[in-house]
Amino acid sequence: MHVLLLKEPRDGDSGPDPYIKELASHGHKATLIPVLSFKFVSLNTLSDKLFQPDKHGGLIFTSPRAVEAAKMCLEAEERREEWNNSIKEKWNAKSIYVVGKATAALVRNLGLNPLGEDTGTAEVLSRLILEREDTNILPLFFPCGSIKREVLPTALRENGVPLETLTVYQTAEHPDLEKNLKNFFKEAPQPAFALKWCEGCRVISSLR
Repeated sequence: MHVLLLKEPRDGDSGPDPYIKELASHGHKATLIPVLSFKFVSLNTLSDKLFQPDKHGGLIFTSPRAVEAAKMCLEAEERREEWNNSIKEKWNAKSIYVVGKATAALVRNLGLNPLGEDTGTAEVLSRLILEREDTNILPLFFPCGSIKREVLPTALRENGVPLETLTVYQTAEHPDLEKNLKNFFKEAPQPAFALKWCEGCRVISSLR
């Protein structure tokens, strides 16, 4: 069976996409078509804040894209040296909260020590933060996307935990989505795909 996956591809340096790998182990071919595109914004502001850890009580990353934005701020050699020599250790003296193993792995690549990778959702992470932090800390810094859910910010603010957010990427429909879908359905064996799509859904659901 040929299965269509509408999702963002996994970063190239983090191994094969787990959905494609799992489907292949069940004898299914999979084609991955990205649905979204991302545009990074406010990187100068993000860089300034990342290099001023003394002004914040900790960091929050809930998506790989936010970590990617942070990584872009370290591309200049002098910035990277400053980060490695002093800044990252100042952050590691604070709490670095994350959602999910993929985000945690990228945070570790920055030299930071993540907390909460097993939380899985922003709602669960917010409970962890509330258990660990009190209301008299410096604001936690939360780089995020333009369509972030408000679960975590709302939970923290309602409980008096100071938070500073910064939109560092914008999300939009992938410019090639329509073209890629047309090409897929033109080339895919339509009857086999339609008959077995639900079976494919069950395989995908088992990975969530």
